[in-house]
Order: sequence, then C-alpha cells, then structure tokens
Amino acid sequence: MLGGEVRGWSRWQRGQVLASCAVFVACLLVLHRLVPNGVGHLGSLLETFLPWLGLGIPALVVLSLLRRSVVALLAVLVPVTAWLGLFGGLLLPGTGSEYDLTAVAHNVSDENPDPAGTATTLMAVRPDLIGLAEVTPAALPAYRATLAPEYPHHTVHGTVGLWSRYPLTDARLVDIRPDGFGADWDRGLRATARTPWGDVAVYVAHLPSVRLGLPDGFGTVRRDQSAVLLGRALRAERSERVVLLGDLNSTVDDRGLEPVRAQLPSVGSGFAFSWPAALPVARIDQVMARAATITEIWSLPATGSDHLPIGARLRF
Repeated sequence: MLGGEVRGWSRWQRGQVLASCAVFVACLLVLHRLVPNGVGHLGSLLETFLPWLGLGIPALVVLSLLRRSVVALLAVLVPVTAWLGLFGGLLLPGTGSEYDLTAVAHNVSDENPDPAGTATTLMAVRPDLIGLAEVTPAALPAYRATLAPEYPHHTVHGTVGLWSRYPLTDARLVDIRPDGFGADWDRGLRATARTPWGDVAVYVAHLPSVRLGLPDGFGTVRRDQSAVLLGRALRAERSERVVLLGDLNSTVDDRGLEPVRAQLPSVGSGFAFSWPAALPVARIDQVMARAATITEIWSLPATGSDHLPIGARLRF
C-alpha cells in the first residue's frame, strides 16, 4: 500500500522542470511585449517568429508522456491556451466571401530574372491594386508592358510602384528615409485611387531590411526609424480610407511596426507567410487598411523573387 502511494505521489512530483518550461513558453507568448529590446532587439526578434513558439508544445507533450508526469501534461495546457488565444483565429477561414476590392503586395526582387512572368502571376487573381517593391529601371518596361492592358493607371517613385484599374491622382513621393540614407533612396509613395466606392489613399512602401548578427543582434534600428516616418505620414493622411501595400520587413506582431499598425488596424486573419519564398516562416509583406476590413489574406504562388506575393480582399 505504501509503495502504491509512493508511486502515485511520484507521478505528481516528477516532471517539474518540464512543467516550468511549459509555463515559460506561455509567458513568452502572452508577455512578449515585456521582453526588452535594449539588448540586440530581442523583443522584436521574438515577435517576428512568435507563432513558431507553438512548435515547443508537441515536444513538451512527448517529453511529458515519456516522463509519465501528470503535472507536466497539465502544465502544457497553459501554452496551448495562450497560443490558441493569440493565433487560433488565424487558423479559421476569412470572414466571408463578400468584398469590394482585391489588392496584391509583392517585393519582386531586384534580381528577378522574369519580371513579365511575375506580373502575369500577379494578374491571375485579378487584383484591383498592385503594389510592387524593388522595381529596377531595367525591369520597369517589362512590368509596364505586361500590366498595361488591365492596369492602365500607374505611378512609380524610386523602386516602388503602384498599378491600378482605377484612375490615380495626387501621386507623390513619401519620404521614409532613415538616418544616413541618401536622397536617392526612394521607397515610399502615395496616390489617390478613384474607385467605385470612393477615393482611397493608397500607400506603397518598402522599409529597410533587417539583419541578424554580431554585434547588433537583430538589427532593426533603420527599419524602425522608417516605420516611424511612415506612421507619421499615415497619421497626417486626411483621407478616411487608406490602404498600405508593401514589404515592411516586419510582422504585424513586431513592436517595430507599431507606429504603422496604430494607424492601420485591419491586417487580415491568416498567417500568409511570405518570406523566404523557398520556405516561408514569416509574413513581412503586408496589406493593411483603415476604414476597411480585410476579409481574406493569403500567399500567392512563387515568382522569380525571394518573397511570395500577398493577396488580400477588402470590404469598405
């Protein structure tokens, strides 16, 4: 009898380290904003890959079963609940099939060997708006020629461009240059699209890339500065309806994008990973909106770029 009690008690006692690991994962998920950015921008790094913390849950379950620990198995329910609370809704389909406008955002890559083929791929979903980043002078004629039959209205500033089914007015450069970048670094534009649902201010932006390495860790300083400038432009925007298309080199969970996210609350429900194209692990290409609901967001087939295009349905 005593031996049975000891064995029963042992099942509850063993696995405390696993239980602690489970609670730690849950804390990272729920309290990720408390992870400091002061050293190596660890907070932004964590938030960029936040959904992937869920991969630790199956491992904890297997280890708990091998350890025959009741405590560890019960503790695993904590990160499961936390992950589902944050990302469970992204597993559900879009909010409905009704939409007014389709938009596509794509970093086409300045090394793309087939710009015409890339444009054809984007046209397959019949978008109303197409925002492109890394449009080189050499590739621009191919994009113009391929898109012109269906998208007669377009504007290009620097390496970003917007093609539209609807007339574009008030097209201009948006200065989002961080410190130390020259005057020829043009990666932002704004235009008004005259749609059947009223005027829509459309922004196309390409924020600076980030790098992971020593001594800076997750190097987001310039991207974050650019996000602040873009956020200011969006805050000053007088149009009620605003759509942003672009490569923001940031996920919607990354605090570095907060100046933009605060102005454009609709980001779509879905993972829609876009980078890298060979094995996508994060959505750093975005379609975001104000005074509109993104009812669906998804990744398009691969092109000649190292990014996947992102498509979105919007309803005003």
